[in-house]
Amino acid sequence: MTSATVPARIARRRRAERSTRSAVSDVEWRRPRVRRFWRGVHVGLLVLLVVWCIGPLLLLMKFAVTPTQDILSTPLAVFPHGMAWDNLSAAWNDVHVSRYFINSVILAAGSWVAQIVVATSAAYVLSVLRPAWAKYLNAGILITLFVPAVVLLVPLYLVIVNPPLIGTSLVDTYWGVWLPAGASAFNVVIVTRFFDNLPREVFEAARVDGAGPFRLFWSVVLPMSKPILGVVSVFAVIASWKDFLWPLLVLHNPDLQPLSVRLPSLQATTDMGVLMAALAIATLLPVVMFLIFQKTFLSGVGLGGAVKG
Repeated sequence: MTSATVPARIARRRRAERSTRSAVSDVEWRRPRVRRFWRGVHVGLLVLLVVWCIGPLLLLMKFAVTPTQDILSTPLAVFPHGMAWDNLSAAWNDVHVSRYFINSVILAAGSWVAQIVVATSAAYVLSVLRPAWAKYLNAGILITLFVPAVVLLVPLYLVIVNPPLIGTSLVDTYWGVWLPAGASAFNVVIVTRFFDNLPREVFEAARVDGAGPFRLFWSVVLPMSKPILGVVSVFAVIASWKDFLWPLLVLHNPDLQPLSVRLPSLQATTDMGVLMAALAIATLLPVVMFLIFQKTFLSGVGLGGAVKG
């Protein structure tokens, strides 16, 4: 072994030690007392996070099938007088949660389509096509992120009341909610940054094979962008599902309003147990969305095999 290889091996060993360095060294971790203490800390933090994050949701589910007198008298007791499954049917049929639930689904679906179309097409132009004026458009989009959303309510409402080129007011129509939802600068920015990291070799190979701009976008860029499409989908649906102020301003007809607008107005005239059941139904779609897209949202993978060696 030459003298030149010894410093290299020492440097590699030090880099490996730094990469595995943690709050507790390996020597300390071998001690039973230290290992038991830190495992207890890990379990305690896990239990705290579960109670903190999932506890309110589980409590809401419990209230949804609990009689009103039990909710008011002994809220933490485990069904002292039985379960009230009729709360769910009363909320769905008598309070007409079914109608408002469908309205929320329609608004969320339309907002999702608008945001996906705008974010992906704008990011494709800014990141892949890259025209000469792309940097100015990108700067303008970034500037809008610093404008508070409340400041835009009045001018945006005036545009919806009297939209240019259309001549017909979009108030009391779903389009009045869908179209403004598509103008999300945040989605454009994050999708653009994702497109910037896509391998350019694939784009050049597709162009050599004769793919035009639309074919390149539809058959190459979008299939490689499943992780960011999942992230934008979760953001879009949840933001639309919980939005209260804008649907309240645009949708005056109660038959068109979503759950986020109707449930607060029904609070004063609805039984507590039935109202809790309605709130539990309202939380259903966000939970299902997270369960469906959790792998895509958390892992951020999907580029494997895009470039063949």
